[in-house]
Amino acid sequence: MLQEFKKFALQGNVLDMAVGIIIGASFGKIITSVVNDVLMPPIGLLIGRVDFSGLFVNLSGTPYATLAEAKAAGAPTINYGLFLNTVLDFVIVALVIFLLVKQLNRLKGQKPAPAAAPTTRDCPRCVSSIPLRATRCPFCTSDLQPAPGR
Repeated sequence: MLQEFKKFALQGNVLDMAVGIIIGASFGKIITSVVNDVLMPPIGLLIGRVDFSGLFVNLSGTPYATLAEAKAAGAPTINYGLFLNTVLDFVIVALVIFLLVKQLNRLKGQKPAPAAAPTTRDCPRCVSSIPLRATRCPFCTSDLQPAPGR
C-alpha cells in the first residue's frame, strides 16, 4: 500500500496539480490586493468616499462608528462590505480563468491532430478487417493482392 501511495504521489499529474494549487493561491492573493487596494478605492470615491471594507450592519443595540470598534467589542455584525470585496475578487478570478481557458482552447484548436496511418484494410471478398501486410484472408482464406504502396 505504501508503494502504491508513493507511485500515486509522484505521478506527474499529482505534482502538476499541486503546483497549480500553490500558484492559484498566490494568484488569489494578488487579485485580492488588486481589488482592495486598486479597484475599490476609486469605486468608493465615485460613490461618495465609501470604503467598502468598512460597511457593516450592527446587530447589537450599541452604536459603533467603525467595524473595528464593533469587532473589538465583540458585537455581532453583518459585514456586507467585506462580502462585496470577496464577490468582486471571485468575479475577477473567474473572468481571468475563463479568458485563459478560452485562449488555451483556441490555441489547441489551431493544431489539428495528425491522422493515424491505417493498420488494416478490408478483404475484397468477405469484407473482414485484415492487417495491411496480409496476403491471405484469415476469415475466408482467399488470396489477396498486396496493399497499394506496400
